Amino acid sequence: MNKSRIRWMTSSALLAAVTAVCAQIILPLPFTPVFFSLLVLAVLLTGAVLPPRWAAAAQLCYLALGFFGVPVFGGFKGGPGVLLGPTGGYLAACPLMALVVALLIQGKKRTVWRYLAAMCAALVLCYTLGTIWFCLLTGVNVSKALAMCVFPFVLPDLLKGICAALAARALDGARRYR
Repeated sequence: MNKSRIRWMTSSALLAAVTAVCAQIILPLPFTPVFFSLLVLAVLLTGAVLPPRWAAAAQLCYLALGFFGVPVFGGFKGGPGVLLGPTGGYLAACPLMALVVALLIQGKKRTVWRYLAAMCAALVLCYTLGTIWFCLLTGVNVSKALAMCVFPFVLPDLLKGICAALAARALDGARRYR
């Protein structure tokens, strides 16, 4: 196994662990089953610092751990019931979000604006998949689902995207000077 592969594998495992920790930093909201958490920050950062396949692999690892019962989901929950529950669509979007960010910044000049655009695209994907799943499982109409599960999270998620973009730019700079 070559050195580069080991580095990416280790980085993916580390970011899966960071995602699990960030998912525990939650603020339950009384009007929705969706937690306010730092999960999105970790997912966006994963996409910003890893190549596409490793970014998706890190988030798939996170989901697999949770699926098999390791309590990595918000509120120290685990098991297939969480993924198949009303918030499962938002969780299932994690690997796709990381992949989208990684693909949109890959091989290009990595400005903060490019990171932010990629992260906004990933958030739209998350909101779309999660809201569709939520509507299908709960029978709630789209406008009510958006009011419960998207609108309260847009500004905080954009702030998380800014933090992830700034952290990724700082890491890019640190890697250049190694």
